[in-house]
Amino acid sequence: MIFLDSNVFMYAAGSPHPHKGPSAELLRRVAVGEIEATTNAEVFQEILHRYRAIGRWEDGRRVFALARRIVPLVEPVTLAVLDSAVRLLDRCPALMARDGLHAASCLALRGARLCSYDSGFDPVAGIVRVTPDQVLKEVGR
Repeated sequence: MIFLDSNVFMYAAGSPHPHKGPSAELLRRVAVGEIEATTNAEVFQEILHRYRAIGRWEDGRRVFALARRIVPLVEPVTLAVLDSAVRLLDRCPALMARDGLHAASCLALRGARLCSYDSGFDPVAGIVRVTPDQVLKEVGR
């Protein structure tokens, strides 16, 4: 199981960038069931927040709708996940709050890998971060 970070969706939907192609291909494979993936409710909130903040609400709605269709299994942000996130943030002072929440969600899935371009997850014990490129290489492009 792969836990998808918000940057995978946003790179796939964004302007030309070296991460756009691998992100879009990974999401295509998730959509057709070749790769099992999930995310949490906070990732969807991040997508909406970011596009709203930069004045691109219609794009944000489109990315949100596509992400919801591609990843129908969305993990809830429970009190247990929040408590775990607080413990992670205590142990990793450089970890940003949202990343702590995503890491806690991923750890709750037992064995899931976190797919992100954000190296801020790397110091978190128990998190194996992979990029879309790495996942695609594993499953054979």
